Amino acid sequence: MSNQSAAESAFDALGDPMRRRLLELLHTGPRPVGELAAQLPIGRPAVSKHLRVLEGAGLVEHRSQGTRNLYALAPDGLADVQQWLVGLWDTALAAFAGYIEDYARTEHDQHDQPPQSREERP
Repeated sequence: MSNQSAAESAFDALGDPMRRRLLELLHTGPRPVGELAAQLPIGRPAVSKHLRVLEGAGLVEHRSQGTRNLYALAPDGLADVQQWLVGLWDTALAAFAGYIEDYARTEHDQHDQPPQSREERP
């Protein structure tokens, strides 16, 4: 068993542009390997290999239907990636909100002070 998280496995699998293209093709519904290969610049063996990597990462699933293997997007395949991204954005947005609050407080404090006379100015 790997120590890699599900999100890390998904990101590793999605690092290859051909795998990302396969996910795009599967977005329309389950498809056999041959149909997928016909739409890509690589052969069936390479498509099958990429699909196994995507399946190992939990992004696609397959079922046998007669002599064909149909591949489809896994229903919750990108949930861990989405959760990771939401956490990242929540952290970034919280930091930004903190910056804005500090900035607003500084601006407010500067406007609340009475103007300095010429003698008080440095």
